[in-house]
Amino acid sequence: MRMPGPRVAPESIRTARQLYRYLMRVCDELPEKAMQDHYKHHVRQGFHSHSEETDPERVQQIIEKAVEDAQWILNKYKK
Repeated sequence: MRMPGPRVAPESIRTARQLYRYLMRVCDELPEKAMQDHYKHHVRQGFHSHSEETDPERVQQIIEKAVEDAQWILNKYKK
Protein backbone atom coordinates (compact mmCIF):
# COMPACT_ATOMS: atom_id res chain seq x y z
CA MET A 1 0.00 0.00 0.00
CA ARG A 2 1.19 3.51 -0.82
CA MET A 3 2.30 5.85 1.90
CA PRO A 4 0.16 8.97 2.06
CA GLY A 5 2.10 11.88 0.66
CA PRO A 6 1.50 15.40 -0.45
CA ARG A 7 -1.55 15.48 -2.63
CA VAL A 8 -2.48 17.92 -5.31
CA ALA A 9 -5.63 19.84 -4.51
CA PRO A 10 -8.21 18.92 -7.19
CA GLU A 11 -8.96 22.59 -7.85
CA SER A 12 -5.31 23.23 -8.75
CA ILE A 13 -5.34 20.75 -11.65
CA ARG A 14 -4.95 22.68 -14.90
CA THR A 15 -3.25 20.31 -17.34
CA ALA A 16 -3.91 16.84 -18.69
CA ARG A 17 -0.65 15.62 -17.16
CA GLN A 18 -1.62 16.90 -13.70
CA LEU A 19 -5.03 15.26 -14.08
CA TYR A 20 -3.50 11.93 -15.13
CA ARG A 21 -1.15 11.86 -12.16
CA TYR A 22 -3.96 12.85 -9.78
CA LEU A 23 -6.30 10.15 -11.08
CA MET A 24 -3.61 7.46 -10.86
CA ARG A 25 -2.97 8.44 -7.24
CA VAL A 26 -6.69 8.28 -6.52
CA CYS A 27 -6.76 4.77 -8.00
CA ASP A 28 -3.96 3.76 -5.63
CA GLU A 29 -6.23 4.71 -2.71
CA LEU A 30 -8.89 2.17 -3.65
CA PRO A 31 -9.08 -0.80 -1.29
CA GLU A 32 -8.48 -3.71 -3.69
CA LYS A 33 -5.84 -4.29 -6.36
CA ALA A 34 -8.47 -5.44 -8.87
CA MET A 35 -10.37 -2.17 -8.41
CA GLN A 36 -7.17 -0.18 -8.77
CA ASP A 37 -6.33 -1.94 -12.02
CA HIS A 38 -9.87 -1.55 -13.36
CA TYR A 39 -10.01 2.19 -12.75
CA LYS A 40 -6.44 2.78 -13.98
CA HIS A 41 -7.44 1.11 -17.23
CA HIS A 42 -10.51 3.34 -17.38
CA VAL A 43 -8.33 6.44 -16.83
CA ARG A 44 -5.97 5.41 -19.63
CA GLN A 45 -8.89 4.79 -21.99
CA GLY A 46 -10.33 8.21 -21.17
CA PHE A 47 -7.04 9.88 -21.95
CA HIS A 48 -6.79 8.09 -25.28
CA SER A 49 -10.35 9.02 -26.23
CA HIS A 50 -9.76 12.72 -25.46
CA SER A 51 -6.20 13.02 -26.71
CA GLU A 52 -7.17 15.09 -29.76
CA GLU A 53 -9.14 17.70 -27.76
CA THR A 54 -7.74 21.19 -28.31
CA ASP A 55 -10.50 23.49 -27.02
CA PRO A 56 -9.25 24.84 -23.65
CA GLU A 57 -12.79 25.29 -22.34
CA ARG A 58 -13.70 21.70 -23.19
CA VAL A 59 -10.45 20.44 -21.64
CA GLN A 60 -11.33 22.27 -18.41
CA GLN A 61 -14.81 20.70 -18.43
CA ILE A 62 -13.27 17.26 -18.85
CA ILE A 63 -10.85 17.91 -15.97
CA GLU A 64 -13.64 19.09 -13.66
CA LYS A 65 -15.84 16.10 -14.49
CA ALA A 66 -12.97 13.63 -14.04
CA VAL A 67 -12.09 15.06 -10.61
CA GLU A 68 -15.74 14.97 -9.57
CA ASP A 69 -16.08 11.35 -10.71
CA ALA A 70 -12.86 10.36 -8.94
CA GLN A 71 -14.10 11.82 -5.66
CA TRP A 72 -17.42 10.00 -6.06
CA ILE A 73 -15.66 6.68 -6.66
CA LEU A 74 -13.38 7.17 -3.65
CA ASN A 75 -16.35 7.99 -1.43
CA LYS A 76 -18.26 4.98 -2.75
CA TYR A 77 -15.54 2.49 -1.88
CA LYS A 78 -14.28 4.05 1.34
CA LYS A 79 -17.65 3.57 3.08
